[in-house]
Amino acid sequence: MSGDGTAQAIRLGTARGRWVLLATVLGSGMAMLDGTVVNVALPRIGEDLDASLAALQWTVNAYLLTLASLILLGGSLGDRYGRRRVFVIGVAWFAVASAVCAAAPTIGVLIAARALQGVGGALLTPGSLAMLQAVFHPDDRAGAVGSWSGLGGVAAAIGPFLGGWLVDGPGWRWIFLLNVPVAAVVVAVAARHVPETRDPVRPEGFDVPGAVLAALALGGVTYALTDGSAALAPAAAGLGVLCAVAFVLVERRAAAPMLPLELFSSRLFTSVNLVTLCVYGAFSGIFLLLTVQLQVVSGFSPLTAGVALVPITVLMLAFSARAGRLGRAIGPRLPLSLGPLICAGGVLLMLRIGPGASYWTDVLPAVTVLGAGMALLVAPLTATVLAAVDVRRAGIASGVNNAAARAAGLLAVAALPALAGLSGDAYRVPAEVDDAFGTAMLICAGLLAAGGLLAAATVRGDVLAPEPAREVAEPSCTWRCDTTTPPMDPGHRVDHRHAPEP
Repeated sequence: MSGDGTAQAIRLGTARGRWVLLATVLGSGMAMLDGTVVNVALPRIGEDLDASLAALQWTVNAYLLTLASLILLGGSLGDRYGRRRVFVIGVAWFAVASAVCAAAPTIGVLIAARALQGVGGALLTPGSLAMLQAVFHPDDRAGAVGSWSGLGGVAAAIGPFLGGWLVDGPGWRWIFLLNVPVAAVVVAVAARHVPETRDPVRPEGFDVPGAVLAALALGGVTYALTDGSAALAPAAAGLGVLCAVAFVLVERRAAAPMLPLELFSSRLFTSVNLVTLCVYGAFSGIFLLLTVQLQVVSGFSPLTAGVALVPITVLMLAFSARAGRLGRAIGPRLPLSLGPLICAGGVLLMLRIGPGASYWTDVLPAVTVLGAGMALLVAPLTATVLAAVDVRRAGIASGVNNAAARAAGLLAVAALPALAGLSGDAYRVPAEVDDAFGTAMLICAGLLAAGGLLAAATVRGDVLAPEPAREVAEPSCTWRCDTTTPPMDPGHRVDHRHAPEP
């Protein structure tokens, strides 16, 4: 069965349809939950493994580096060799890497295992949505994506509770160890109930040189930003810049480029991706340092610190679909301009979070305002990315936008602590963390404001006219409340080289 045929297409209301949905939700949810709970666990990981702040940054960034570099390639592998096959390989890979994370005796081993997790995530993540698009009947695809997204939203809501409880209870290693039985269920269900599909019009060849150069470019720059005082930092920065230039040259000449540069001939596509870099870089910095601030400075437990972010998930689930409809009704300029500015206001409210902070008077107002801005922003942003290119390029355009969001998060996690004056073991000293947190939140608010002003200056108000011929679920349905990446287009048919995030 190919992704284009409908004779044997699965219907959503059947038993097999529910099994397919279960496999995709558990698989993508497994990867997404790790992103939710690792930030909550960072202070405990640092304490148990005697890790410096730079090492904790690499605990986050090793995963993001391999994921951002390989996620488009992972989608292409699924199109060529079978989406179910590559998805199952990715799930098994992710589980093995998770087991190594759980058993890691040193921070170095944990960082290496997290990089391997990112490889698994790059294989499994594109396949989860691509399989839904390929195997379900056209009449049920939007409903399947909506169900997948809603169940993913429930997982996002549970994540902070689960992560905080595990860190407070049996320990942070269990946030990785739990992936193993979940992965076993996913592999069994997928092997038995998910049909194999491939893309009948996939391009020949893979852009392996592009993927390698992207990884080296991001890795070199990330190392220089994270370990700026290291002797090798200047050389790493130079290598990163050279590889970035080489990446552009390779992509310009490649027969099947991982990043088709002609997409950026659209001024709108370029500007919206610049907005994405600003806002998702800020989001990654906020969620990294907020959980540290709450635990080290304000005295919250890991569970309470995780639960503190739940209002953002609730607001996203409740209002993102409405924001998507609003963007189509009035145009994207106002949501893309106002949303980041509202987020910036929420971040400025976080300056009140300090020693002895009250959840109800200090934390809740800040995260509520931040969540409201995100709910207004995210769906129209993705819809605008898709509207900026021809419909046949919707899949790769969405993938590029996701890669941009992950790269922004990678660089923000690397650079922000140093810019805020936090390094070494200072993350264990409340006064040092408090000072750095205030500076970091001002930087993040500035990034968000820059994104909003850029959108106001460059985004037209008439680019989201209704497209009855496109079978697309509500934009918000594909986001699943993952606050580190934008949603994706569930309605494309040909190009699945894209991914939702973990």
